[in-house]
Formats: sequence, structure tokens, C-alpha cells
Amino acid sequence: MFAFGLPTGMEWPAIIFIVLLLFGAKKLPELARGIGRSLGEFKKARDEFSREIEAADREASIENNNSTAVSGSVAQNSPTPAVSSAKPSEASRDASP
Repeated sequence: MFAFGLPTGMEWPAIIFIVLLLFGAKKLPELARGIGRSLGEFKKARDEFSREIEAADREASIENNNSTAVSGSVAQNSPTPAVSSAKPSEASRDASP
């Protein structure tokens, strides 16, 4: 049925007729109500998931900004280590007896 795209033209009345035969006229409002509730719950869950993702992203961004600021201030306050002008091979020769 959906292999070639969405139903068009005379396919819709056939689909509606089959649904009426399967569920009956009295069950259709209940079926539509159930589908509407399901879609509402799905939308609510999707929105909640999006809010959680955005909150986690904001929290990670704040943590990243705070850690950058802290590491920057530590780097400014710490003295720079003295760099030896001797090459590693010369230093090892001088240290050996």
C-alpha cells in the first residue's frame, strides 16, 4: 500500500471502508481519542527529553567555562619552572661518575 508513496485518490475511501469494517462505527471515536492521547503523550515525552538535553548542554557549557577560568587563573599565579640549558645527554654525562 505505502510501497509507492502516500495513498491518493480512490485509495482513501478504500482505506476508510476497511477501517470501518474492522473497528465498526461505534469504536472509531474511541480509536481516534486513543490515537490523540498517544500523540499527546509522545509530544510531551519529546519536549521533556529536549529540555533535559538542553539543560545538560547548558550545564556542560557552564562547567567548561568555569574550568577554563580556574585553570587560567592558576596558570597566571604559578611560577614558571626554570629551564635547564644543558641537553639531556650532557646532563646524564655530568651526573655519572
